[in-house]
Amino acid sequence: MNFKNGLFITLEGGEGSGKSTILTNIIEYLEKNNYEVVKTREPGGVRIAEDIRNIILDKKNTNMDGKTEALLYAASRRQHLVEKVIPNLKKGKIVISDRYLDSSLVYQGYARNIGMDEILNINLFAIDNTLPKLTLILDIDPKIGLQRINKNSQREVNRLDLETLEFHNKVRKGYLKLKELFPERIHIIDASKSIEEVTKDCIEQIEKLLNE
Repeated sequence: MNFKNGLFITLEGGEGSGKSTILTNIIEYLEKNNYEVVKTREPGGVRIAEDIRNIILDKKNTNMDGKTEALLYAASRRQHLVEKVIPNLKKGKIVISDRYLDSSLVYQGYARNIGMDEILNINLFAIDNTLPKLTLILDIDPKIGLQRINKNSQREVNRLDLETLEFHNKVRKGYLKLKELFPERIHIIDASKSIEEVTKDCIEQIEKLLNE
């Protein structure tokens, strides 16, 4: 879809990859350079989608079926898209989201073995083919990512954090596989570097896009 001069960018990565911190740094940089930026996240971003998020990530819901989880993510994504993402893209703003479609392809499609094609089909219905122009995947060894989470006492532990290391390793493999499937919009960023270096690498990719 064409949204005037609006630009849709997403950040992806496994647990503890530093997305929240890097996202804040990117937005600070863009705003200093006089870009109108909307920060958002998935699942969530708007009230209905946040309500669905609470169900998905509730630690009590460990028996949630994989397909139920996938459908809830798609429903949350749809509401977020029509209520927040698309309206701001139409206004010509840069919308940057912490997670989007690729998270479902990786977590439910690949790591939970539902199938990437199946998850893609569910979500294409939900998003009306609205895809990011650029997706930055913050890549890190899951052991390091989980260690970061455990050291951060202020971070709320959610249901996905309680998954096995094997699951998180599959998530990482899934993200690397996505790079092969969508090389034109996906860029892998080494998230084991310092925050400053990771921020710099991400901004370089965004600047390339802005200067096209």
